Amino acid sequence: MKVYKSLDEFNKIANGVVTIGTFDGVHIGHQKIFSSLKNLAEQKEGETIVLTLFPHPRMVLYPDDNDLKLITTMEERTVLFERYGIDHLIIHPFTKEFSRLSATEFVRDILVNKIGTKALVIGYDHRFGRHREGTFETLEEVSTLYDFDLIEIPEQDVNNIAVSSTKIRNALMAGDIVTASQFLGHDFEVTGTVIHGDKVGKTIGYPTANLEIKDRYKLIPCAGIYAVYVLIEDECYKGMLYIGNRPTLNGTKQSIEVNILDFDKDIYGKTITVSFKYKVRDDMKLNSLEELKLQIDKDKEETIKLLSETY
Repeated sequence: MKVYKSLDEFNKIANGVVTIGTFDGVHIGHQKIFSSLKNLAEQKEGETIVLTLFPHPRMVLYPDDNDLKLITTMEERTVLFERYGIDHLIIHPFTKEFSRLSATEFVRDILVNKIGTKALVIGYDHRFGRHREGTFETLEEVSTLYDFDLIEIPEQDVNNIAVSSTKIRNALMAGDIVTASQFLGHDFEVTGTVIHGDKVGKTIGYPTANLEIKDRYKLIPCAGIYAVYVLIEDECYKGMLYIGNRPTLNGTKQSIEVNILDFDKDIYGKTITVSFKYKVRDDMKLNSLEELKLQIDKDKEETIKLLSETY
């Protein structure tokens, strides 16, 4: 897959088959669009193109809005686009100036003149252009004028899947990892840099890698213990991930830390990826470090049991 950091880097290709959107989560509904995109490209002997905008429009138009939470970072989405067979990914910077493009200007200047779109595939409820004024009817009117095919994924097909990014976010925030994974069609992941903590876990036999998540818009599931897989330099390990403010230690700040099973290497400063499989339990305040150790012993036993069922 070729990645372009702006439309300026992209040169028209013959028979480009295009879809546009944010595609947060790259979930099974998005994958249906990609499947149609690839089938159409094959019929036309063309190539698939995804046009997405970054930063997310809300980050630019409402910079003080701290409620925005995204299932996937742009880096995570890029990996998933490639996994699902996209040929070309255009990540165009979203600016206030760009937001003022009318729907017809967007089609003429971007889709037609810049990309050379020969076919466009969109979801049934897709809106675009200034004030989200562009609709499927808008595209129908201009597709004949600019000579490109227009394919809409029917509402019935999307509803049959019964999935949306909002449903996935709600599931993750409730700790319902199984439902989120079913809707995503892949594991929910968090990528972070390993930083130094206070090393309390090491004193009770459970050293943890503390994660720093640099993207403030990245959604973090609710507090609790999770059975996870940890990817470190292309090697995969089982692990227990903790999210919470460590009430047993009278903590006040959210901590994200993972105990990697059967692992004792120094990974400070390294970037690791955690794939969520199951929630083991809610966070809880215990009376002492000894009680905490006994509880983590039980968590480890449950984690190993749950992860053994994934294969």
